[in-house]
Order: sequence, then C-alpha cells, then structure tokens
Amino acid sequence: MNLTGIVTEYNPFHLGHKYHLKNSIKDTKADGIVCVMSGNFMQRGNPAIIDKFNRAKLAVLNGVDLVLELPLVYSLSSAENFAYGGVKLLNSLNCINNIYFGSESGDINKLINIAKILQNESNLYKNLLKVELKKGLPFHTARMNALNSLNANLDANNIIGNSNNILAIEYIKALLKLNSKIKPFTLKREGSDYNDTSLNTEFSSATSIRETLKNNFNLSSIKDSLPIETYNEFKRLYNENYNFVFEEKLFPFIKYKLLTCGESLNLINDVSEGLDNKILREILNSNSLNELILKSKSKRYTYTRICRVLSQFFIGFEKYDINTIQNEPINYIRPLAFNKKGAKILKEIKNNSNLTILTKFPKNIEDEMLKLDLLGSKAYSLLNTSVSPMEDYFKSPYIL
Repeated sequence: MNLTGIVTEYNPFHLGHKYHLKNSIKDTKADGIVCVMSGNFMQRGNPAIIDKFNRAKLAVLNGVDLVLELPLVYSLSSAENFAYGGVKLLNSLNCINNIYFGSESGDINKLINIAKILQNESNLYKNLLKVELKKGLPFHTARMNALNSLNANLDANNIIGNSNNILAIEYIKALLKLNSKIKPFTLKREGSDYNDTSLNTEFSSATSIRETLKNNFNLSSIKDSLPIETYNEFKRLYNENYNFVFEEKLFPFIKYKLLTCGESLNLINDVSEGLDNKILREILNSNSLNELILKSKSKRYTYTRICRVLSQFFIGFEKYDINTIQNEPINYIRPLAFNKKGAKILKEIKNNSNLTILTKFPKNIEDEMLKLDLLGSKAYSLLNTSVSPMEDYFKSPYIL
C-alpha cells in the first residue's frame, strides 16, 4: 500500500482538517492515511477540549484509516520536538511512504531549502545567528535575519514568521535527521490563521471554535465550522453531560502545586534564567491561568512556552529526564481508532516493524515514555471527570 502519514492534534476535527485530509489522499495518491495524533495535551500547553479516544473516533468517522497516539513527551513539547516525535513514530512503522502537512507557504521546495540550512547549521549561519542574538532580538527574529543575510532568495521574512511554516520546516528537518525515505508534501493553508479567535466564513481555526464554545457553550454557533460527523458527536457528548475541558480548569491545580512544591519548577526543561522565580512571584498576584501567563511572559519567554511549562509541571515532568526519553527509540504504538483498512495497516506495521502494538496498557510498565503517557492520562482525568484515570488499562480502540 502507498501510505501517507499526517501529524495532528484535531482539537477538535473541523472543516479545515477535512480539506487537508481530502487533499492528502489526492496529492499523494494514498491508499491509506495513518494519523499520529496528540493525546490529551496539546503542543502549546492546553488540555484537549475532549479526550483522545473521542477525538480519534472523530478522525476515523471523517476518513482517517488509523489513529496512533503521539507519546506525551513529544506532544507537550516545542515545535521541534513535536515534529521530530511525529516523524520518528511514522518512520519507525517502516511502511509509510509520504508525510503531508499544511503550511502558509505551500511551496515545498522553499521549505526544504530552509530546513536543510537549519538542520546542517554551517559555521557561517551560526556566526550570523550569534550576531543577531547579541542585538537582544527574540530567537525567531534573529534566525530569520540570519537566514536573510545568508541568502535573500530564501524568502525567510514570509516563511519563518508563520506558525505552520515553522512546523513544516521542523517536519522536514526531522526527516533529514532520521535519514528517512518518507517524501514530504505540503498544502497551502486556507482560511483562518492557527491563532485566530473569531470564526471564519470558510475554514475556522480550532482555536476560534474552542474560544466560541468557552465564551458561550452553544453548539449551534459552531455548526457551520464542523463536519456533520464532528457536530453530531459533540451533540451526543453534550446530551450525555460530557465534561468539555478548557485551559482555565488547570489553574487551581497549578496554583496549588506552585504554592506547595514550587521549588521543583526549575527541574522542568524549558525553565531557565529565573523564569521559575518570576512565575512563583506572579502566582501570588494572579487569579487566572491567563493572568499568570501574561504577567510571567517576556520577549524571551513567550505565552505558549510558559503555558507549556505550567502544563508539564501540572503533570509531573520534573520527575523525568525528558531529554533522554525524547532521544530514545519509540518501542510501541498505541492505536486509538481505526477502520477496516486501518486494521490491514496495523497488520502491515506488525510485519514490517518491531514495535509493540498496545491496544491496552500492560499492568507492569517499565518504558519511561509509556509511564509518562499514563501520568498524562491520570492528570487529564482531574480536568475531565468524564474520563477515568485508569482508562488506558481497560479502554480499547474505537473500531469503525
């Protein structure tokens, strides 16, 4: 089979995702689609609006053949590590031919050219970057200026400043790092920007859908932004009194942990140069998660990075050697949902790789990556009372 992989969050699955999925099949002439999806926590630090099993179900109902969970150590990490984890998992399946991702650019050759420079990091590029950083510029601005100085034809100004382009470059860098044979394809992003908070007439962002529901939980207000399969499932969950999750639910748990064991905050990887002291000071004067992050952010520490740090601390990342875990091989895959074709793909994975296929977690877990996945599920259950803290042990994948 000609199989195409996609790395996603689907928080939640909307019309833009449907458009991306349709084009991924067409442009790569795919016989099947394998989706590597974040579990219950997203790359930018926010918990998922609905749990991973229900989001995976939505993906399969909308046309994905197989959904595999991206280990938490990658899903709740920087764009670089998020992309690397997704590509590493796809590459380890030994049967994926293509990877398909969105970008504001839509020009795969420009993205590849920039990715090659950033992956190889010549001495000339490193020196140009140092010059820009010494000016006190944020890293992304310094990197863009260094690329422009190196080669004006790279169009770095129009590419590096956009979130989907940055992630696309990280996917390509991961392919280069792994010496992968998987071929990259990109789709020019249409409709709302990732961070847009207002619904769009064509393709609304997942952020705008969540914000609309957070401000007024009225499903009819987002109906035109969702495929009918997603809308019907959201309606079903709502009628069953499902506990939809928004990021502010994190605040009391984070506040308690900061006040009682805040001295361990500096053990989180992304915390350095006094960020822990800044957060510990500001928690005393903050009445919401948003307020805490806004008071703690700076040019060096973005809103997203602080949000991610706080979620990592809430879960318990400080107890793990995250850098070591991220560099270890992935030894397992966790199918969350699949259809009949997806079942055939799982058989192909079994025949082509040495990965353990986990439909349920074992009682005794030794793998550190898997331990962290379980810890994330338990933490999420504190925010979402519709989810059991032990569901990874007994819940089977959704099969269509």
